[in-house]
Amino acid sequence: MSQSAVQKFIVSTRDLFAAEADPARRWERMPPLLQELLADPSIKEQAKSWPDCSQGSERAENLLFYEDPDYKFVINGLIKAPKTRTQIHDHAHNWTLYGVLDGTETIKRYERTDDRSKPDYAEIRKTVNVKVGPGKIDLVPPYEIHAEESGDERTVAIIVRAEKAGGFLQGRYDPATKRYWQGYGPKQLPYELK
Repeated sequence: MSQSAVQKFIVSTRDLFAAEADPARRWERMPPLLQELLADPSIKEQAKSWPDCSQGSERAENLLFYEDPDYKFVINGLIKAPKTRTQIHDHAHNWTLYGVLDGTETIKRYERTDDRSKPDYAEIRKTVNVKVGPGKIDLVPPYEIHAEESGDERTVAIIVRAEKAGGFLQGRYDPATKRYWQGYGPKQLPYELK
């Protein structure tokens, strides 16, 4: 990955975090910054050698490229083999910006339709089912229920999160059984960029 592109993204993101204290407005202003990073040709070239990330039943994996020492945002990589589905989940309180670098994915969004009165139970309904390709950025607000599925080829995404996932519980949903439970987010695999 081009160090200059990554460094420019980090500086721009730090400047935005310093200037905008409101989380919703801050994250709504983030997509153009990630768009510029995704457009850097050296990133796509380096991503060819990034290792696939497991999407195991309990905990997925993300490459951890950077964690900001002051603002705590992180830059992750997610590399999925063809036809890989993520579990239907939310990110709890964590804002997430998901950018497709290479390949295609189907993004699915859901809304919860039950009254939340029963423990370990959730009724959800699919509201979005859209196929996206390189350059597409998806802003995932806190507690937004969603899932992704890679297309017929390896899919690479760069993810920016408000804080490092994996250390707090996130929601999990099974629409067939209406089961709801919580689990820890993706394992963070430190990965040094060139």
